[in-house]
Amino acid sequence: MSGRNENGDTPVYATRGLIDLLLERAAATEPAQMNVVLDATPAGDFETDLGVDPSTPVLSHVYFPTAGRAVSDVFGVDLGTPAGRGRARFLTHPQGPAELTRRDDLAGVVLLAVPPWERITAFDRRGRELSLTILDAEPPAESLPE
Repeated sequence: MSGRNENGDTPVYATRGLIDLLLERAAATEPAQMNVVLDATPAGDFETDLGVDPSTPVLSHVYFPTAGRAVSDVFGVDLGTPAGRGRARFLTHPQGPAELTRRDDLAGVVLLAVPPWERITAFDRRGRELSLTILDAEPPAESLPE
């Protein structure tokens, strides 16, 4: 998502709450696959210091594909995701494999889970595994415009 670690790969950061939610939903959705858009919050927007550069994106939100489903099905336009958001995806492979396939929807970062739904692996769009750091932090509360 930004910067490189000592191994030369781009580290991915996510909140524990998001990871727990994704694994719970994956287990509940099985045997169906999940394919949802993820969004990030800049590390500097968190109330606590996360120990990373303030501009580092931390995956913290998920957009479930419900809003605008009919338009998406017909025209391929996802109205459930705000414009300019969601450069990451979460996918599940209930029957395996534990790697990206040619049939997967790709994004800059893809988080992938397979049964027994205990671990998520991060990949770049080329299928290279990335380091995933899970942070015990809550993203700032968001409010809807009045």
